Amino acid sequence: MNPESIFPTGFSAAGVACGLKQSGNPDVALIVSERPCAFAATFTTNVFAAAPVEYDRALLARTHGDGLRAVVINAGNANAVTGEQGMRDAAEMARATESALNLPADSAFVMSTGVIGHPMPMDTVRAGISAAAKAVSPTGFSAATEAIMTTDTVPKTASIALELGGRTVQIAGMAKGSGMIHPNMATMLAVITTDAPLAAADLQTLLRRAVDVSFNRISVDGDTSTNDTVVALANGAAGGENLRGDELAQFAGALENVCVRLAKKIARDGEGATKLVEIRVTGAQSETDAVRAAQTIATSPLSKTALFGNDPNWGRFLAAVGRSGAQVDPARASLWLSAGDVRMQLVGAGQPLPFDAAAMSGALAANTDVTIEVDLGIGAAEAVYWTCDFSYKYVEINAEYHT
Repeated sequence: MNPESIFPTGFSAAGVACGLKQSGNPDVALIVSERPCAFAATFTTNVFAAAPVEYDRALLARTHGDGLRAVVINAGNANAVTGEQGMRDAAEMARATESALNLPADSAFVMSTGVIGHPMPMDTVRAGISAAAKAVSPTGFSAATEAIMTTDTVPKTASIALELGGRTVQIAGMAKGSGMIHPNMATMLAVITTDAPLAAADLQTLLRRAVDVSFNRISVDGDTSTNDTVVALANGAAGGENLRGDELAQFAGALENVCVRLAKKIARDGEGATKLVEIRVTGAQSETDAVRAAQTIATSPLSKTALFGNDPNWGRFLAAVGRSGAQVDPARASLWLSAGDVRMQLVGAGQPLPFDAAAMSGALAANTDVTIEVDLGIGAAEAVYWTCDFSYKYVEINAEYHT
């Protein structure tokens, strides 16, 4: 589906090139609402949080999530670990955006991604913001998604429309992320827009839960970045009173749907990845234990390299579960591995089972979607997690990224 076809009412966007990327590709994006928005955000937990993250946290606190009109994003420079000058530059990006669009103060949200530790070339950035402001249009979503990419190989979008109380409500999301991906959150940025009418407090609650089951359930390499940010804007252009009750619950499900789809696209596009890996843990004593077990498999270099090599070496998966800190009874654990239409049980009640290793290896080689299922056998809690394999290309990309 063409994302512009259901881009929420009242939003416009643009993506332009200003010279921040050495490639010359678009590197400044704007998303603009024609009316003030309720907004919510979640941020990295990295202590070295980038200047835009600190700016946006303060913006959210002083506005209480009301009145946002624009999001400005640059790629090519993270504006992270840049000291007081970095903070001034983040604030200047917001002011430049507000000025270029004739918006009031404290109505622009700032996001940056790229190399850490380099001062922002503000003359270049200001020129990019000015050019983007002149280019915004209701059909600019695709250009904006391209402008926020760094090592991404494909743009990442997801959209949904639903009927709530006789009105059509639309949600559209864009994200970037390919490497340095791990909760909480990852080198990823995401902007979610909706024309639903929502109270800021409700949107914050819904976004936090959606992020917990999506962007906080992916890992590419176990590294958490300095710039991770997800922001959601609701401009109410669909009309009517703020969502509540059953309608709010339905919207929550749709928001989770968009966030999960974006998160899976990030995992699938992991640097150098050849496979999207879904890890399903059931039978856990708690959801926390299920997440802990799944995440440990997802971050195990031995598990990820085995998958790249099409090796059904299930011992690596169970060894990861065993060191995860989750409650496990080895005598009850079972494990299945799937690729395409091939699904085999490799372990049952703690015992290895005979299986066709050659056929399983062939299925892994022939398919880009893999599922690992682990039943801990001691409870009713479960969780899903997504990751990718580790290939030679991952090392190459990250050995050469800075230079």
